[in-house]
Amino acid sequence: MGIRFLLNGEPRDVEAAPTVTLLDWLREEARLTGTKEGCNEGDCGACTVMVTDADGTSRALNACILFMGQLEGRAVRTVEGIAGPGGALHPVQEAMVAHHGSQCGFCTPGFVVSMAVAHLNGRRDHDDQLAGNLCRCTGYAPIVRAAEAAADAPVPDWMRADAEALGDPAFTFPKIRSSGATPAAVPTSSDALAEWYAAHPDATLIAGATDVGLWVTKGLRDLAPVAFLNRCADLTGIAADQDSIRIGAMTSLTEVGAYFTDRHPSLAGMIRRYGSVQVRNAATIGGNIANGSPIGDSPPALIALGATLHLRKGEARRDMPLEAFFLDYGKQDRAPGEFVEAISVPVQPDRLACYKLSKRFDQDISAVCGCFNVTVEEGVVVAARIAFGGMAGVPKRAAAVEAALVDRPWSLETVTAAQARFAEDFTPLSDMRASAAYRLRAAEGMLMRYFRESRGEAVSVLEVRA
Repeated sequence: MGIRFLLNGEPRDVEAAPTVTLLDWLREEARLTGTKEGCNEGDCGACTVMVTDADGTSRALNACILFMGQLEGRAVRTVEGIAGPGGALHPVQEAMVAHHGSQCGFCTPGFVVSMAVAHLNGRRDHDDQLAGNLCRCTGYAPIVRAAEAAADAPVPDWMRADAEALGDPAFTFPKIRSSGATPAAVPTSSDALAEWYAAHPDATLIAGATDVGLWVTKGLRDLAPVAFLNRCADLTGIAADQDSIRIGAMTSLTEVGAYFTDRHPSLAGMIRRYGSVQVRNAATIGGNIANGSPIGDSPPALIALGATLHLRKGEARRDMPLEAFFLDYGKQDRAPGEFVEAISVPVQPDRLACYKLSKRFDQDISAVCGCFNVTVEEGVVVAARIAFGGMAGVPKRAAAVEAALVDRPWSLETVTAAQARFAEDFTPLSDMRASAAYRLRAAEGMLMRYFRESRGEAVSVLEVRA
């Protein structure tokens, strides 16, 4: 597959198999070995690179699960490109030296790139920005001190050069390229995608590759034929009117979280715990739904909000309640050649609470994810939407629990009685994350937490003080 992109400021035209990862290509073909391989699944951040889109947005991404086919029309900057012309150090590199932010050095390139992107974007939430970069010897205190020390330094000119170069009309990209051996498409619109996918209904669609990437790096699967969706601009973005909020399927979880910060802050807070900055920058809302994972974090929240899923196959479109999309483990109501185009949620007062239970607070998979949206009028429950992940083979509503609440007083007695109904809604599995009994008890506790929180009681374990 022919791919044109910028690498450390220089245009590159390369031939590469579309599902070769950027990490492998950098180390084996470009001989840029500063980018390290650690986990090879997007968890450790040792392979972090900076990727700039045509609109000038720069993000930190994991090169180990970023395919070469996703680079068409973008700019990549590795740790070798963080320093400026003549070897001038970036402010974060100077700060890392001054604050002794490196020992063995294996993780350091990834930290430097994450810090440089955060610095470029004016981010000062250093703990969040570095949550996806693991260090096993230095300790995080000197690294965070380095990030703080560099925060007020001016952004070097060379860090803005990629966005300027991509905006140059002379630097253009073809709409679709393919190679006979491994058919791959890079459509630039949903119309082009619909036409191509109708002709290749067995193809793999690749959005952010935070899940599909592991099919290659861990499962060693051949995905051909494939289509990379990152250039379908009309599948991105969020639009709202008085009645609904429509989210394009290719909208990243970073963007979704930022949008809902003021509207449904509990949803934004849960997304903040979805993977790392690098993963959230790549992962899309459509991919998180379409892969049908029973432990995907966004579907329970969207179901609780009454979301509608918008699907497209060729010129035909259809809508359905999001909960109806998930049929069974690994099975969704999606025909060959049909793809998720968007998701919409009704505009509504914020009654949503999302509770994610996992062994680590940051960057961990949910054992149980419960989302609650209960409407109370004059002390009586008039509507309830409660959905869970991790409790069944699919994201699922707690219908019996909802029925036990509606038309009853919003009281401790009602909630206590409703807790017993979880066993009617779910028969969870026992696995390495939690036992079935634990999951049921956790769900019961989440309902009680929601009730007590609605009454203004302090319920967050993060607020507990000795």
